[in-house]
Amino acid sequence: MTDAIVEIRPEYSSAAVADLRDRLRRTRWAESATVDDWSQGVPVGYLRELCGYWADGYDFAAAEARLRAFEHFRTRLDGLDIHFIHARSPHPGALPLILTHGWPGSVVEFLGVIEALTNPADPADAFHLVIPSLPGYGWSARPTSTGWALPRIARAWDDLMTRLGYDRYGAQGGDWGAMVTTSLAQQRPARLVGVHVNMPLVGIGQAVARGELTDLTDAERAALARLREYTTWGMAYASQQSTRPQTVGYGLVDSPVAQCAWIVEKFHEWTGHDGDLAQVLSRDQILDDVSVYWFTGTGASSARLYWESLREVDADEVAVPSGISVFPHEIFRASRRWAERRFTDLRWFGEPARGGHFAAFEQPALFVDEVRGFFRLVR
Repeated sequence: MTDAIVEIRPEYSSAAVADLRDRLRRTRWAESATVDDWSQGVPVGYLRELCGYWADGYDFAAAEARLRAFEHFRTRLDGLDIHFIHARSPHPGALPLILTHGWPGSVVEFLGVIEALTNPADPADAFHLVIPSLPGYGWSARPTSTGWALPRIARAWDDLMTRLGYDRYGAQGGDWGAMVTTSLAQQRPARLVGVHVNMPLVGIGQAVARGELTDLTDAERAALARLREYTTWGMAYASQQSTRPQTVGYGLVDSPVAQCAWIVEKFHEWTGHDGDLAQVLSRDQILDDVSVYWFTGTGASSARLYWESLREVDADEVAVPSGISVFPHEIFRASRRWAERRFTDLRWFGEPARGGHFAAFEQPALFVDEVRGFFRLVR
C-alpha cells in the first residue's frame, strides 16, 4: 500500500466463522478452579456459556454491520499500513479529534460514542473523529521489526492527521491510548488544541515512596492501596506480554477460548459493576471486541506493544491544555493535585459517578460529557 488513503470494509468471512465455530466446539476445557469466584481467573462455567453463545448465538453479520456503519480506511504511515475509522461531522466547524484505544480494547470501544460526538444537538460541540487501530491491532499491519513504541506511534498519528488535512486538532485516549496522547502532546504541542485522557499516568507511586507526599487524603490512600493490589494480583498479563509476548501469542492466535478468556478477565476486573459484568457490557459488546482480535489474528502482535513500551513508560511534563477524567473503577485513580504535578496546564478534572477503565465502552454518555466538557474550554 502506498501513502494513498484506501477505503476498506472489515469482513468476517463465512469460512473464518465456520473455522471459529469448529475450534470452539472442539475445545479441551480446563477443570473448574478450586475457588468459587474470579480470583484464580475466568470461571469455567462463565466462559463455557459465553463461548457457547459465540459459537451458536452471536450474530456475526450484525457485528460486521456495527463496524460497517462507519467508514474504514488504511494508509501507510512510517512504513506501516494503519487502519482507522474516519467519521466526519455534518457540521463544518467541527473540531478534529483523534481517539486512541488501548489493550485489550479496539476501535469497537468507540462505536457507541461516534454519533453523539459527530452530530450533537449543539453544533458547537461537534467533532470530526479519527479512530485508528494501534500497530499490530485490528486491521492495522503488524510490525515486522522492533521500534514501534509509543513515541513513534504518536508521530504516526500526527502524520495521519496531516494527511487528512487537519492542521489543528485534539487528542483523547485511555490505557495505551492515554500514553500515545500524552506523547503527542510532548512531541507536537503546537498542533494540539488540547488533550483529554482517562487513566493518566502521573508517576505518583515513586513520589510517595521517596517521601515527597506525606499528607495523603483518604481518597489518595485508597488509590495507592488499589494500585498495590493491582501490582500484586493483576499484573501477570503485563509481565508476560512485556517479556515473552511471542510465547503467550501462540495460544491466543490458535485458541479462541484462550483469546476470549485473556480479554474477558480484564473486562470483568477493570469495569464498574457489582459482580455481574453484564451490568455494563453485554455479551455482544464483549464478543464484538474479542472477535476483532480473533479474526485479525492479533493476539501476539498486540501483546508486543508491552514488550516495546512497558519498561519505558514516560512520566515527563505535559504542558498543553489538558483534561483528565478519573472514573471510579479505574485501575489507578489520580487525585487532582497528583495530576497537576505532570499536567501543568490542567483545565478539566472530572470524576464521573460510574464507569471504569473502558470508559467509552461502559458509560458512553458520561464519556461524551467529559470529552465535550473539556474541549469546550479549548476550542
